[in-house]
Amino acid sequence: MTRHAVMTDEMLAEVKSHIGEPWNVTGRSFQLNRCATEDTIRHFANAIGDPNPLYHDPEYGKKTRWGRMVAPPCFLYSIHWAAGHVPGMKGIHGWHSGNYWEFYKPIYDGDCFDTTQTVTRIDEKSGRMSRRLWIVHADSEYVNQRGELVARTDGWTTWAERGEAGKSEKYKGITEATYTPEELGRIEEECLSEEIRGAKPRYWEDVNIGDVLKPVVKGPLSMRDMYAYLQGLPSPYIKAHGIYLRYRGQHPEVEMVDSETGRRDVPELVHQESSRAREIGAPGAYDYGCQRISWLGHLLTNWMGDDGFVKKLYAEIRRFNVIGDTTWCKGKVTKKYVENGEHLVDIEIRAENQRGEVTAPGWATVQLPSKAAS
Repeated sequence: MTRHAVMTDEMLAEVKSHIGEPWNVTGRSFQLNRCATEDTIRHFANAIGDPNPLYHDPEYGKKTRWGRMVAPPCFLYSIHWAAGHVPGMKGIHGWHSGNYWEFYKPIYDGDCFDTTQTVTRIDEKSGRMSRRLWIVHADSEYVNQRGELVARTDGWTTWAERGEAGKSEKYKGITEATYTPEELGRIEEECLSEEIRGAKPRYWEDVNIGDVLKPVVKGPLSMRDMYAYLQGLPSPYIKAHGIYLRYRGQHPEVEMVDSETGRRDVPELVHQESSRAREIGAPGAYDYGCQRISWLGHLLTNWMGDDGFVKKLYAEIRRFNVIGDTTWCKGKVTKKYVENGEHLVDIEIRAENQRGEVTAPGWATVQLPSKAAS
């Protein structure tokens, strides 16, 4: 086995051959959940640090407009990661780089999903992380047991040779963040002061363009946060003992060599081991793309209240969020309008770190209750 696979024209042709080919991901070994239940919804909320009682207490859910417990919109990441994963990328490293979600139905306690993914396009680029980059886009659809299309998303992943990415100087000079006790105290105070709108409706009529959402603070990112995340969302490679060895026997290309330790293990460990993360050009172990997008979803659901509904969510993962970094999830209302009888608000959202870098810009559309309809 070579230490690093090389991206070739033949590999690209193999990947392109899957464009337009639906792939049923239901029941695959990397799928954590198939159903939304009291337990899986709560585990997801704990995984992203969302204390909203709507996602923790079935009795609370019965008193809302939904009539029972519902899941946060980004819960669907626990059903399927919804990124540009495709057969043919043997030994090539991928970064989940973004999603454009459209949500059509609430996710109820008891809903189970069939999910399909279809690769739609491949963009060939070069960049600061590698001489050759492929950005693979894939559409995923989530259909519940009633045959209803609950959501669809365009997810994209950036693929690069591990050896080339490891030579990148994009993050040169970035070291693990340090904080004074006073700085940590302020961060913790901000984190604990988040505002959950909850049962108090946020009416469309009371929203103004330029309104700023109360930030949701995540961090400083620790390995505890990462382990908690993996308790609520899937990992395609994290398997134990003989189950992993059998999986490796079927997919030997999943292994990655850590040049600092010589250990052979799965590339997933870039999220837990800094030495392995440096192999692909990151300054240290870093978060998951869908984890950070879920934090932006947390920002939206806090603000909109129980009666709101996230219609659209777009986010790009622009920079690594490494262990020690603190993330402020922020938002500002940019537009309000009525469309097809729905009272809608557009919101500019972003994840910003302690260095002032926007690591994940995006936008969202939220449906709010109207006083005229109440």
